[in-house]
Amino acid sequence: MENLIIQEAGVGAYDLICDYVDLEDHQTSTVQKTVSIFEVDYLYDDTYKAYVNLQRINDIQRINKFFISVNSKLPNGGVFIGCVETFLLRRRRILNKYPRFISRPYYFVDFIFKRVIPKLPYLKRIYFSITHGRNRVLTMAEALGRLVYCGFEIDTYKEINGLTYFVTRKVSQPSTDPHPSYGPIFKMQRVGKNGNTINVYKFRTMHPYAEYLQDYILKMNGYSNIGKPAYDIRITSWGRFFRKFWIDEIPQLINVIRGEMKLVGIRPLSKKVFHDYPEDVKGMRLSHKPGCIPPYVALLMQGMDESIEAERQYLLDSKQHPIFTDLKYFYKGVYNILANKIRST
Repeated sequence: MENLIIQEAGVGAYDLICDYVDLEDHQTSTVQKTVSIFEVDYLYDDTYKAYVNLQRINDIQRINKFFISVNSKLPNGGVFIGCVETFLLRRRRILNKYPRFISRPYYFVDFIFKRVIPKLPYLKRIYFSITHGRNRVLTMAEALGRLVYCGFEIDTYKEINGLTYFVTRKVSQPSTDPHPSYGPIFKMQRVGKNGNTINVYKFRTMHPYAEYLQDYILKMNGYSNIGKPAYDIRITSWGRFFRKFWIDEIPQLINVIRGEMKLVGIRPLSKKVFHDYPEDVKGMRLSHKPGCIPPYVALLMQGMDESIEAERQYLLDSKQHPIFTDLKYFYKGVYNILANKIRST
């Protein structure tokens, strides 16, 4: 087994695997190199404590179904190790492989065909019918997000020989969410008026499946000085541009038309963040609709504590003068956005 893994993946990958898997225990660990879900399904249930796949997941046609199949074969705490050629590693490989006058046009075509087209609703059918999902482009955030979506917790990941090897553990059953973020517009579940859950629409500025990585990013890096996850690998390069000019917030007008949000109001929060708020603010929030322009934008108070204080001030002002308060905060918020004094969340 040692010689086979070293021959296939190298010494670095073998050492990483040995740190988490007892390869001498053939009864409770297995190593494959496969893209076939059938080969995983063929394994016995409730037998293995560790599963290793040396085939990069870029070549698996139905990645989620493959991960779910692995999940079904492992007990809670079971180890799953695999590898992926990330978007950045692929870019580096292509640009270093050919002369510049060839590599640049080649990379551009490769990016459009294997990164952009698979994300478009109708063109992706053509893409998958041609490629069967082989050699697709995956970012680190998407690969890790898919793993979390399918019930795994990330232990670590490491670049070895042009691939990123990930080590995960099964912690739950796969998510039942039928609509993880993938297309250009996605829905976020947020706490609305009276504590009701609403779907808030936004242009996607993060990599697909990135929403499932929030807890991991916060665990590893914590918050930045403006109250956002620090060193956030989930945000795309064009997503940062969208956030700078608040373009990503435009689809929230759908929520305004549906009566779920206002133009000005409290920030729409996830349940996790909502429960971290002070009790007095949570109580006041429940009687208000969320808004497209939250108080911290008008008051330029973007840190976590400052944002909470901005909402407290807005809610108290709104209780006394609701219409005037919304008009004042709308004017200040629009001015701060146009003057580029604050970015979208």
